[in-house]
Amino acid sequence: MAINEKIPGERFVTQFPGGEIIMAKGEDILKWAKGSSLWPMTFGLSCCAIEMMATGASRFDIDRLGSGVFRASPRQCDVMIVAGTICIKMGECMKKLYAQMPEPKYVIAMGNCAIGGGIFFYDTYSVVPGTEKLGIPVDVYVVGCPPRPENLLHAFVKLKEKIQKTKDGPTPSGTKT
Repeated sequence: MAINEKIPGERFVTQFPGGEIIMAKGEDILKWAKGSSLWPMTFGLSCCAIEMMATGASRFDIDRLGSGVFRASPRQCDVMIVAGTICIKMGECMKKLYAQMPEPKYVIAMGNCAIGGGIFFYDTYSVVPGTEKLGIPVDVYVVGCPPRPENLLHAFVKLKEKIQKTKDGPTPSGTKT
């Protein structure tokens, strides 16, 4: 069987001789579609947000991964990119937005401040020591201060791989694969 590499997702489809019947597992096609159309929520908090915005520019082109549709409403997105320093007051808002996202939902912590409080955690009383301290599970960590746009693109590729590896469809948030 010759696989046509020009069509994304071709490896999930089995074609019989003659070409009239195409068979594939429904869950494989759903996982491919889910991983190829991740819509991130705009949640930039500080300097990492500038790098997140640069990722959507034409130089880096996040659209080729199917993730270029940044949404402002939590009800229309499935990936929260936490980009920057989280303060205590913003943490409550962040938990509310995460709760409003539909399942399956994923979180990318971008930058040292979103991962563990960064350089501001030890000198400022109002900084939360990372996204997971708020009870929000993180699926992919992007290290750096601030991380480059290429690192965020790599995080989307890793998240797509994580979705493909799940056994029974997308993993509900809070569980690790």
